[in-house]
Amino acid sequence: MKTKIGTKTSKPLIQTTNFNQSISLYTFVTLLSCFYASFASSSSHPKPPPIPILPLPTSQQLSWQFSEMAMFIHFGPNTFTDSEWGTGRADPSVFNPTALNASQWVSVAKENGFSRIILTAKHHDGFCLWPSEYTDYSVKSSPWKNGNGDVVFELAEAARNAGVQLGLYLSPWDRHEPIYGRTLEYNEYYMGQMTELLTRYGEVKEVWLDGAKGEGEKDMEYYFDGWFSLIHQLQPGAVIFSDAGPDTRWVGDENGVAGTTCWSRFNCSDAKIGDTDPKYSQEGDPYGHDWVPAECDVSIRPGWFWHVSEVPKSAMTLLDLYYKSVGRNCLLLLNVPPNSSGLISDEDIQVLREFSELRRSIFSYNLAKNALLSASSTRGDLEDSRFGSHHVLEEGIYTYWAPNGNQSDWVLYLNFQEPVRFNVLQIQEPIQMGQRVIEFHLDILNKNGNWKKVINGTTVGYRRLLSFPKVESNRLRLVIDRSRADPLISYLGIYMDPFSILSNIYNTSSRSFFNGSQVLEKTTYKHSQIASI
Repeated sequence: MKTKIGTKTSKPLIQTTNFNQSISLYTFVTLLSCFYASFASSSSHPKPPPIPILPLPTSQQLSWQFSEMAMFIHFGPNTFTDSEWGTGRADPSVFNPTALNASQWVSVAKENGFSRIILTAKHHDGFCLWPSEYTDYSVKSSPWKNGNGDVVFELAEAARNAGVQLGLYLSPWDRHEPIYGRTLEYNEYYMGQMTELLTRYGEVKEVWLDGAKGEGEKDMEYYFDGWFSLIHQLQPGAVIFSDAGPDTRWVGDENGVAGTTCWSRFNCSDAKIGDTDPKYSQEGDPYGHDWVPAECDVSIRPGWFWHVSEVPKSAMTLLDLYYKSVGRNCLLLLNVPPNSSGLISDEDIQVLREFSELRRSIFSYNLAKNALLSASSTRGDLEDSRFGSHHVLEEGIYTYWAPNGNQSDWVLYLNFQEPVRFNVLQIQEPIQMGQRVIEFHLDILNKNGNWKKVINGTTVGYRRLLSFPKVESNRLRLVIDRSRADPLISYLGIYMDPFSILSNIYNTSSRSFFNGSQVLEKTTYKHSQIASI
């Protein structure tokens, strides 16, 4: 018997009375289509970058950090009186550099990798290298160019023509000015001179201050906050250096050496210009609320001013300082004082050229470019994404490897077809995203197929360089052990330094060659001591 459609015994093809049990075929297809369309739409959007971790550098601080090295120029009456701290009573007639050539200073700086140059416009003796309207104790009272010269102008013009950044040092301590010690009057005097320097000579990228003052000198309160506000008003692109920032800090010594742990994080409230704990300055503060990276000042000669009896440091010594300053997340400020003729001496230029050649020989080629890179994870799970491991071979900090969030393992792997021999590791973080890495280490795979630790390190920042005895392997891994947030690596490099000789010390307890927090002791070793674990 046939059943009539519409009778009580008939049933629809698909029941629609209970959504949880069944739906119409049309509705099902429609929902399924919407789901796939939604999925496809959401998956087509790229994974956004991770959240930056405070504190962060300003654009001015980034520009300063990119400089890596700056040249300091100590020049003035001390150059002619064989002094370091002038008394402020030297006759202006002693200042007479017959062959002064600021373009030579700038050329020497630029040719040897120094992208900014900082001049002592006024040192502690109070003598001004520009014709200040507030004192006669300046170049206008000297026989140089019949009193019509202006060292600051000549340097500013030469630097501008060469594309080198200009910085100026105006000493707060003034041993010549009679009103020094009278707080209000001297602060007005100082700010008047600062205004001259920052309004007459074009763009100034750094203003350098310190708290140096001899014992027994007059008490003097400096209105630092007012000075800093004035500087930022007149030269908004400049960073201010002092013991306590606000933009870049003193590293705590005059040896050009930063702490092996060196944070750009800092608390300005815990520092005082002229009275800051050197260890705090050297290491920074892992809990600091301010971004104040360190600047490592050191002279190429024993003194800051030129003395005929002194000779420059060797190129190898400068290379060691480079590892311990630029290689520890800092800027190297190397003083190269002109002689009494007004020129940088030939022996200093020769050392700088040798120093440049050493750096070029070591860092001109990244051996890691021959490796096949991979990572424990990649943000977005796409190795070819904006956060893939391949970015660590690209110059600059604006591309980087980022792991997936909420991971416990953060590892970059390098596989080579043939074993590579190297003794230098370089790591960079994208500091515009904050300084993150707390601890890391590098492993190599030995001949027995076991991972062996080569070097430990703490903090990375803009650039970290670690040197160790030569090792050889075809498989490496960089392991981030601790990080404030998901670690981000913008550059990874391995290099061969054939010049620096390091003792081959093997730590059997940690199964590593060195601890990056220790100062590496240089010595001589035989070829049989080369590590090939």
